[in-house]
Amino acid sequence: MSPVLVVEVDLSGSAPEHDERVGFLGREFRLVKVSADGDLRTALDLVETWADEADTIAVSGLGGGVRRALEKLRAAAGSTPLTHGRALHDVLQEWAIRHVRTEMPGYFDNARTVVLGGAEHDRAVRVLRESTENIEYADPARRLDLPGRLFSTPVLGLAAQAAMWPGRLVPDAILERVQAPGVELSAALARRAARDCDVVLASYAELDGFDLGDLAGKTLITSAITDSELADLASRGVDLVVDTTPQPFPVTVSAATLEAMMHAAVAGNGPLTSDDLLEMIESAGLAPRLLHPNGPRRKSRFAFVIHPLSRSFFSNVEPLGTIMKVAPSPVLDLVEKAVAYSPPFTYSHVTGIVSPTGAEAEGWLISVGGTPKELMAHDPEFTYAKLLAAADIARKLGAQVMGLGAFTKVVGDAGLTVSKKASLPITTGNSYSASGALWAAHEAVEQLGLAEVDEQGRIRGNAMVVGATGAIGSVCARLLALASDELWLVSPETAKLLALKHEIELESPRATVHVAATPDEHLPEMDVIVTATSGAGKRVLDIMAVKPGCVITDVARPLDLSAEDVAKRPDVLVVESGEIELPGDVHMRDIGLPPGVVYACLAETVVLALEGRYETFTVGRNIEWEKVKEIYRLGLKHGMRLATISGVNGVFTADDIARIRELALERRGERPTLVP
Repeated sequence: MSPVLVVEVDLSGSAPEHDERVGFLGREFRLVKVSADGDLRTALDLVETWADEADTIAVSGLGGGVRRALEKLRAAAGSTPLTHGRALHDVLQEWAIRHVRTEMPGYFDNARTVVLGGAEHDRAVRVLRESTENIEYADPARRLDLPGRLFSTPVLGLAAQAAMWPGRLVPDAILERVQAPGVELSAALARRAARDCDVVLASYAELDGFDLGDLAGKTLITSAITDSELADLASRGVDLVVDTTPQPFPVTVSAATLEAMMHAAVAGNGPLTSDDLLEMIESAGLAPRLLHPNGPRRKSRFAFVIHPLSRSFFSNVEPLGTIMKVAPSPVLDLVEKAVAYSPPFTYSHVTGIVSPTGAEAEGWLISVGGTPKELMAHDPEFTYAKLLAAADIARKLGAQVMGLGAFTKVVGDAGLTVSKKASLPITTGNSYSASGALWAAHEAVEQLGLAEVDEQGRIRGNAMVVGATGAIGSVCARLLALASDELWLVSPETAKLLALKHEIELESPRATVHVAATPDEHLPEMDVIVTATSGAGKRVLDIMAVKPGCVITDVARPLDLSAEDVAKRPDVLVVESGEIELPGDVHMRDIGLPPGVVYACLAETVVLALEGRYETFTVGRNIEWEKVKEIYRLGLKHGMRLATISGVNGVFTADDIARIRELALERRGERPTLVP
């Protein structure tokens, strides 16, 4: 039996011709591909030439004016079945996108997408809209949604068809000349949008037509990519190629050819049913291709809200920097108030974050303008409105998760309202902030060298948590139970305190746990103290009673210990936070920390992005113990390192810690008094 002859006439002319024999669905096929080099007249001649010999003709690379071209091509084919593969193409496009979402959950979430071409991508766009609204068309008509508007009602649809009927009588050459200015404008807009997009939906021929050269870090959803085309895409920096057309043969075939082969396999001239397609796709073992031309990689996107911690930070942004140099104090007061009312803006684009796992992240720091003084002077709704405006900016930039920083995460209900109303997931970063503060405390103990630490990093001494029954305090207590021999839990809530003691003893039987309603009696014996109360403005502990060389970590916000209290005991190391060094060669504008170093709340947002966890992680006043452990573990996985230890006066240097150690030894009587 002679093989079934399927001839593909390629109008795009972008792929090489071939003549190959293959087996498919239990039959032998001869696949012939010929190129029309983008010319419809040549395509018609090729169809006429092969019509008598071919069992089925497939036409690929159809661009605009599909209906008119198909009418002419089918007339040229005569009685020979001719298909352009649209039915199979649509199924394969949707399947491929859903396959990516299964293999890499969240991959298309809020992805900035540029669509080149027209109706042939409609099915893919519809599926992508389930994950993102950031979709822009190169086609000016689709950019304005003219098809949707014109055919939204039967009456408008009939009117539109009547209006377009004279256009069908216009010769192709004249029509192309009339459309040329719109096509050029469309191409220019597409090139601009593609510079900042994350996903391009296009055939390889459309990429060339729009002259999109630099595709670094982008995903291309396309079909029927050849080896040479894949190599070219690799040189242009593409991260992922989603080839929607399965390639079971030595030669590259289009969806039109596969559909023509399926027609021949069922020996019918009618349209293929959905059952036909499903049965043959499964029988042939077809599957979309996920190709990584530059090796496996995944880049996620985040946003983080910042605000000036004081008016001195205005000097980083012009023209405020110039005003700060020359304006008197009363004017600066007005400037501080005015800036609080200014709309959010993008302060910095953060790039170069690369995890040891190979995952990458980029992000944007979005400033809301108000200092803590101004934020606290307004109702929470004032800050909510600012944060929701920032979330809208983040969505348009393509961010998949957004973090709240500093005072924006403590105002009002600590992110709950914002997380419910924002258009993307929200985290306050408080889980990693708690973990980072204790990480910094442990590092401070080791650097001071005054308390014994064993080979496993456990402190051979006494630790205390003041405010242990609170949301943050209970988390800190559980962490310290893993890292110290003797643990004191302090809280006036007696019943909760006893319950917490029992829970910790069950979880961490190695630690001896004590309870107390007030801290002062036991302060002189403590090597580490964590304050985590919610009693802003109230005296938490008597710092003068603290043991020399004690490390106090203040994780309360606002802080439990004032700068005045801290200044009374220069022989005590009071930690406010632990800053995190991000992995990779990080590029970011100055935020008051060393290069590549960020606050733990920002680091939590980055960790979620690197892990592909685009979810609301930490919001509200209650911090979950399991999430603190999880974010710490994920941070280590992605190369996060404790970079600096900060107090009320900023980052502690090695000299600062050495000076605290010397003063502590003097107070303990273990070293002679220093003589200036």
